[in-house]
Amino acid sequence: MSQMIKFPSIHLLSIALLFLVPLVMVLWKRSKAEARNSRLPPGPWKLPIIGNLHQLALAGSLPHYSLRDLAKKYGPIIQLQLGEILAVLISSPDAAKEVLQTHDLVFAQRPQTLAMEVISDDHPGIIASPYGEYWRQMRKICVVELLSTKRVQSFKLVREAETWSMIEAIYSSNGLPINLSKMIFSMTNAVVSRAAFGKKCRGQEEFVSTLNELVKYGTGFSVADLFPSVKFLGVVTGMTPGLKRLFRRLDKTLGDIIEDHVTKAKNEGTRNKNDESQEEDLVDVLLKLQEPNNHIKGVILDIFAAGGETGAATLEWAVAELLKNQRVMEKAQHEVRKILGGKAKLKEADIRELDYLKAIVKETLRLHPPAPLSAREARERCEIHGYEIPNATKVIINLWALGRDPEHWTNAECFQPERFCGANSIEFLGTNFEFIPFGAGRRVCPGISFGVSNIELALAQLLYHFDWKLAKDLDLTEIFSATSRIRNNLILIAKPFVPLLNKRAH
Repeated sequence: MSQMIKFPSIHLLSIALLFLVPLVMVLWKRSKAEARNSRLPPGPWKLPIIGNLHQLALAGSLPHYSLRDLAKKYGPIIQLQLGEILAVLISSPDAAKEVLQTHDLVFAQRPQTLAMEVISDDHPGIIASPYGEYWRQMRKICVVELLSTKRVQSFKLVREAETWSMIEAIYSSNGLPINLSKMIFSMTNAVVSRAAFGKKCRGQEEFVSTLNELVKYGTGFSVADLFPSVKFLGVVTGMTPGLKRLFRRLDKTLGDIIEDHVTKAKNEGTRNKNDESQEEDLVDVLLKLQEPNNHIKGVILDIFAAGGETGAATLEWAVAELLKNQRVMEKAQHEVRKILGGKAKLKEADIRELDYLKAIVKETLRLHPPAPLSAREARERCEIHGYEIPNATKVIINLWALGRDPEHWTNAECFQPERFCGANSIEFLGTNFEFIPFGAGRRVCPGISFGVSNIELALAQLLYHFDWKLAKDLDLTEIFSATSRIRNNLILIAKPFVPLLNKRAH
């Protein structure tokens, strides 16, 4: 559930400057006074008004790449001026540990962007909510009631059914090229939808489609976020009306879905009250806890935003890395096929024995964390590695750079799952700061188990049932969307390994 970060283009910055000229002298004098009287971290030179935004916009690469390059030049803790926003970039495990563990309470807040404000005004969830009593209460509900080990396990049949539907669709391609990326994203959304809403319900497809559009629209910092004192920028850039339009549509659809659940519960009455075998989705759980509808909407939005595209992007990267590294692909297929021994179907219980497959998922997350950059905000003044971090400073942790730090990883740029095998294995639960793809501290993603369970099962199914061949050249160019994704879809040819007769067996 890390917050994805991207920065506006140089074109948008140029337009914004037309409205910001009157602020030049004020901001320039303020920055000079602060520089004389502080012990802020070092950083690159900056321009009046826009600060260091030009260096990021003109770098020609993705933000986490550009920020890694700046860290190589200026150090693991550097100061950046992003418009009016004072930011500190963290690029080493030691510094990340100070922020996320030593001073965890100080940095328990996420920066409030325009998109988060629009959403959290009426539907406060977990991701967008400021740190406080409400956030603690809702996170506890998520951890204990919605995403606990027991609850995640209760969705096992959902995961098995939806991944099997994907496998059947691949079989039906009869050796013709398929768009595996599209199938993966469809499968992941289906799992999250069934977990959240149960069986297919009114407005479900429209909800998923609108949410995906909203997440992409509102990802990262907009020009209005970088110049918060200029209140009309959100309107001038079209950001505020666009977000509100999408959110109104989303709100109505989600309201209809919740109302259907309320009606269903009333119709069923108490006749199945003690039937523990009855499938219970996340909306049902929240209604039983008597949460207000706007709270339910906020939590469901969070689970979809963090659980759908995140898992799909990781699975897509895993398949791409295996296609690029045939030795690893063959080793993984040998493991799963040896353990399954010709069984017609792979069950989630079989995953426990697939140690190498688990290492592949970890190595994928090391090289391709779903949200490469994670943002926090200082709730009070503190010191990190001897540098002053003023109150309200935005702290950006480059999770992508941590996973590729050559001081902590041998052959850091190479895809080598063996580094996570045996005694060398470390976990991604937020305690090893060179490897925190889901964040750490109070804001660590509470849905790790839910997401990883889906990734491991789907990957095992793909490796067990098929041999894979590229239908066109593999392009691993990365794009920055709601998550870190491959630019071009994976177009592949699947050759069945398990015979068709076995496929139909139960």
